[in-house]
Amino acid sequence: MFFSIIIPLYNRPEEVNELLMSLCEQTDKRFEVIIVEDGSTRRSNIVVEKYCDRLDLTYFEKPNSGPGLTRNAGAMRAKYDYLIFFDSDCIIPPHYIETVSGFLGEHFADAYGGPDAALPSFTPIQKAINYSMTSFLTTGGIRGGRRSMEKFNPRSFNLGVSKKAFDMLGGYGTMRFGEDIDFSLRLLEKDFNTTLIPGAYVYHKRRSTFAQFFKQVYNSGIARINLHLTHPRSLKAVHLLPSVFVVGIAFCFLLSLFYPPFLFIPLFYSLLVFIDSFIKNNSFGVAAYSIIAAWIQLTGYGTGFLSAAWKRLILKKREFRAFEKNFYD
Repeated sequence: MFFSIIIPLYNRPEEVNELLMSLCEQTDKRFEVIIVEDGSTRRSNIVVEKYCDRLDLTYFEKPNSGPGLTRNAGAMRAKYDYLIFFDSDCIIPPHYIETVSGFLGEHFADAYGGPDAALPSFTPIQKAINYSMTSFLTTGGIRGGRRSMEKFNPRSFNLGVSKKAFDMLGGYGTMRFGEDIDFSLRLLEKDFNTTLIPGAYVYHKRRSTFAQFFKQVYNSGIARINLHLTHPRSLKAVHLLPSVFVVGIAFCFLLSLFYPPFLFIPLFYSLLVFIDSFIKNNSFGVAAYSIIAAWIQLTGYGTGFLSAAWKRLILKKREFRAFEKNFYD
């Protein structure tokens, strides 16, 4: 089986260099790489040129339109029947293509997703953010595992889909945030089968600062309301938990003015995160940063969700977006 790997890119020449380097190390070479520069001000053409003799590589530029439509532009250039989408801040283990090819050869799926992990070389903040994005204590177990609390939806940082299914759906929609969830939901609504390939993991660098991470999760909260209006049955109880957390913690701090022991509730949660992260990362520094990341994860997503719910469900405003120009930053 041959694959077309498609990578949307915006102002990340250093990261795409690491990604392309990792693709050169694949044990299975049956793939092409399509890089789509999405109106970047820091172009990656010089970086990409270094790999033209080592990879079957296509590179082109287009005006900025966001990751979904940029992936569509790449898919139009694909010459193989199975597409793989990576984010530019991923590093791919050497066995990835071999693992996917072997799995699909025995259990073909219209689309698949894989988990993510952190390399030892990642910064403590990146490791803490990775913990926050994958821990049961922060996401409720809805990302990247077989025992998820909702039906598995592949995410576009590590997603494969047959060209036939992709074309039948018309590719990604126009949503700038949550476009990957929208794509997965449309796959399921059209009865395409999706699966998790546990061995098809990638090393995902995610955001490198807490400010960038806040923007990401705040927009994810907004996207969940937009997705609810497009796919009414997609909103689950677990998606409400960050908002419940925000309201609950606000009450804790308010009530602590009259009864200070209420402060033990946020302190106890922070201690749980610290212990869990330390067990998984074996680092006091990462565990300490994980407390910050967890609070950003929940309060950012929760406030974005509440803001969008107020503006779209109560005030009936049109699609609500934030940080649009800095989506990739």
